[in-house]
Amino acid sequence: MDYDIKDIKLSPKGKLRIEWASNNMPVLNLIKKRFQKERPLEGIKIAACLHVTTETGVLMDVLKTAGAEVRLCASNPLSTQDDVAASLVKDFGIETFSIKGEDTKTYYRHINSALAIKPRITMDDGADLVSTIHKNSKELINDIIGGTEETTTGVIRLRAMELDKKLLYPIIAVNDALTKHLFDNRYGTGQSTIDGIIRATNRLIAGVNFVVCGYGYCGKGVAMRARGMGARGIVVEVDALRALEAIMDGYDVMPIHDAAKVGDIFLTTTGDISVIRKEHFEVMKNGAIVANSGHFNVEIDIPALETLSKKKRTIRDFVDEYTLKDGRKIYLLGEGRLINLAAAEGHPANVMDMSFANQALSAEYIVKHHGGLEHKVYSVPKNIDENIARLKLDSMGVKIDKLTAKQEKYLSSWEEGT
Repeated sequence: MDYDIKDIKLSPKGKLRIEWASNNMPVLNLIKKRFQKERPLEGIKIAACLHVTTETGVLMDVLKTAGAEVRLCASNPLSTQDDVAASLVKDFGIETFSIKGEDTKTYYRHINSALAIKPRITMDDGADLVSTIHKNSKELINDIIGGTEETTTGVIRLRAMELDKKLLYPIIAVNDALTKHLFDNRYGTGQSTIDGIIRATNRLIAGVNFVVCGYGYCGKGVAMRARGMGARGIVVEVDALRALEAIMDGYDVMPIHDAAKVGDIFLTTTGDISVIRKEHFEVMKNGAIVANSGHFNVEIDIPALETLSKKKRTIRDFVDEYTLKDGRKIYLLGEGRLINLAAAEGHPANVMDMSFANQALSAEYIVKHHGGLEHKVYSVPKNIDENIARLKLDSMGVKIDKLTAKQEKYLSSWEEGT
């Protein structure tokens, strides 16, 4: 096997943690049981660039059970769980290239190691695999039948490529699935982000002014959980409809320059660049905490913070203290990377169960239907989305009603009125 991980001796702990995650991923386990019989991915090579966590470990096992040959690398330098990477290599036979804290050079070396398998399918979280292929390894494209994309940021990049007619193979946007973004983005990001901030800082959330930049599903989840712990929520938005929704959900809404003056904890989750900038750092309170849950570490203008500072030190794990020239201190968490994965463990397995069920079933769909797919970004087919929802409800012991024949007829007709 070819691999590059921190320490293979960490595998026993990683194996137990993957087992724990698997126990909380019933939908994926049902899919695995079918895949074991049908082997729908037999002989398919998959290059996966995902957060190397326990839940990803379960997905890799499912893909291998389906007959795929998989190589895995990290989709973020700080998101890797080194014991999981070790277990994937030793216990599951998955060639893994991932070390927590790897530098940028190593990160892209690992991406190229994953691509060396000459994949038929790419599986992305942030679109770095697709981007690398299109920039530097176009010779691989003739063998690729399709790919999947896990996150909002990646889908934004891929739709831009499609619009520019630069996308050279079909992608299924897993993030567009209702069973992904309605639950993973909202409940997963909400809980895991607060978890990461607390683990990094051990700060009380109750009573603080908690500023959430971006009120998409991820921002809604974080704002909801922060308020649930007693914070006073402030939302920053550029979209009028989302701003209006935040107001009606009970949050204060204001421009970032105004929020910067009153906030105690700041969290960016927009997918855009330079959301918190120099002019905002200049008016922040002494002791302000700044973190990010967007995919890339560009939402906070870290170079600007460095130019304003006279001293920097790491005061706690994943907490960098910047002393500004006027003596104020600002604390940056997790180097501005996804705090829920940098300082915590990412989303709980229960919600990743649905997200990764979409990944597994989308890979199967690509194998079956790639001949009819154009070089576009596709949503997850509705029947896959609905099937995952049904399986999740079944696993929770929840039953729902069915329409009667009369109700179905009424909904499909136009004759009946008042």
